[in-house]
Amino acid sequence: VTHSIPACIGSMTINGKQLDNESPVSIFAVNKCYVTVQEGTFFDGSGFAALVREGYKVRSDVNITLEFRTTAGHGILLGVSSAKVDAIGLEIVNGKVLFHVNNGAGRITATYEPRGTNSLCDGKWHKLQANKSKHRISLIIDGNLVQTDNPYIQSTSADTNNPIYVGGYPADVKQNCLTSKSSFHGCLRNLVLTKGQQAELFDFSRAFDLRGVFPHSCPGAEH
Repeated sequence: VTHSIPACIGSMTINGKQLDNESPVSIFAVNKCYVTVQEGTFFDGSGFAALVREGYKVRSDVNITLEFRTTAGHGILLGVSSAKVDAIGLEIVNGKVLFHVNNGAGRITATYEPRGTNSLCDGKWHKLQANKSKHRISLIIDGNLVQTDNPYIQSTSADTNNPIYVGGYPADVKQNCLTSKSSFHGCLRNLVLTKGQQAELFDFSRAFDLRGVFPHSCPGAEH
């Protein structure tokens, strides 16, 4: 067995002596145990998850679905970029969800603004769907659709070749379709990217780089 156990371990004794979990000599990728847990991946607001090391090619069409839960009004959800300007980005800024796309001719943005100022950052689960179909982009949050006009109708393909960064990104990485640098603080689950008939569910425990991200459990909803 070469991987760690996704579980909580407590009250461990060796030769009758209880080990002190509270002040370990060293610690790596270990979070605290929660009284109530939910399915999902916990992002502690300090880092990111990096997926598809060889680079994800958005090209003309992609449909992104995920669920998020947060009490923070700012946070990066997802970014895929290129060394040039082509990129896509999803982020929460001032309690609004923004979906940015640049097919090479200029950035366009679909913005979902909730009715209540805090309604997306209420610690409850929200469903997000972001769709790019050639030059058209749309955003659906909890069933509410937002579309935006794109003046650059000739430009249809986002030629990205970088990894998918979720919840944030490293300081030395360029992201052309994210305006924020705030790492996401909260929980994400059911991240699926679909191209045509091919849907891919991303398991955060298989990310090639995880910083401040705990893949197997999410603290129960805060009351």
